[in-house]
Amino acid sequence: MALWDYRGEFLSGFGITLELTVIAFLGAVIVGTIIAIFRISPIAPLRVVGAIFVEVFRNVPLMSLMIVVVYALPEIGLSMSYMTSVIVAMICVGGAFLCEAVRGGINAVPTGQIEAARSLGFSFSGVLGQIVLPQAFRSMVQPIVTVFIAVLLSSSLAGVVGVQDLTATVSWINNREALGLETFAVAAAMYLVVALGAGAVGARLEKKLRVLR
Repeated sequence: MALWDYRGEFLSGFGITLELTVIAFLGAVIVGTIIAIFRISPIAPLRVVGAIFVEVFRNVPLMSLMIVVVYALPEIGLSMSYMTSVIVAMICVGGAFLCEAVRGGINAVPTGQIEAARSLGFSFSGVLGQIVLPQAFRSMVQPIVTVFIAVLLSSSLAGVVGVQDLTATVSWINNREALGLETFAVAAAMYLVVALGAGAVGARLEKKLRVLR
């Protein structure tokens, strides 16, 4: 069977897809949390920076951003590998969406707790780090999982700029063997397994955190 003969290529492409997804998602969590803090900061310029970041990267198509990062930035002296360029673009877009998830979680924390912490002398960073963020993350497991799945699926665009991820591997196999729907069905199943697995882990984690609350 020709499809089975390409199992090594499928696994290699799948590995690159997972690498892109995990690194970009972790970066998006960090960036999104920082931007969310900017958006609720008492410092006006930081709020402006946070708002601009979210509005720009939530409304720029990821493919266009990838092309800009890969082909335009080297023109001004910022040259990166294709893999790094794709990850940077995915972090920017994922971070913008995750920022809103974090901000929603922060807004869900009762204001009374924040006021009580301030009356006890907590600084802004102390209120965030010890009171707000620990509770906020407990209430936003599913939004975070949704962002993870979105990052996973968006990684399929990486092949447009030359990264040999799973989708690009399928295209390469089809160019050689013309297997058509069979290869895409295998790739779809791989994406589906990861997405459903992430959803199941998220549901289990959310249930545990609900008990802790």
